[in-house]
Amino acid sequence: MELTEGLKSLFIDTAKTLKGSARRLFMAHTVAELGTGGQRLAERELGWNRETIRKGTRERTTGVLSEDALHRRGRKPAEDRLPHLLTDIKAIVDGQSQTDPQFRNNRLYTRLTPGEVHRQLIAQKGYVTAELPCEEGIRQRLNRMGYHPKRVKKSLPKKRLLKPTPFSSD
Repeated sequence: MELTEGLKSLFIDTAKTLKGSARRLFMAHTVAELGTGGQRLAERELGWNRETIRKGTRERTTGVLSEDALHRRGRKPAEDRLPHLLTDIKAIVDGQSQTDPQFRNNRLYTRLTPGEVHRQLIAQKGYVTAELPCEEGIRQRLNRMGYHPKRVKKSLPKKRLLKPTPFSSD
């Protein structure tokens, strides 16, 4: 079977708009309609991967959709490689943090910057620079743990009221 340019663009555009199993099922239906040699024709004319077509054909015949496992892709967090990282950060920061002096909220403020936490992890806990997350990563972990790097303000006493003067309007 010969594909016209209009059909080619229709098939390609439709396949691009679909994602995951819906895309694979569309490809399998299209190849089934093309008949014998449809996989090779679709690979050559439409630029589709034959492994994807085969996966879609398997899904079509069995009725069981394959799992894409997109959640397993990407870089794993540092906590997976360094299981004691969060407890070590907590041990370093706990001695240098305090709550809000006026008790308006229950946030913990620390005097340590993420760079200083990074340096202390290397000096005190024996981590290597290459295996630790960068300062931005440490800052994000500090925020998730409830620590907010900020200068700690002491609570100030109330200002004294001015004594009335003879010329003040009371």
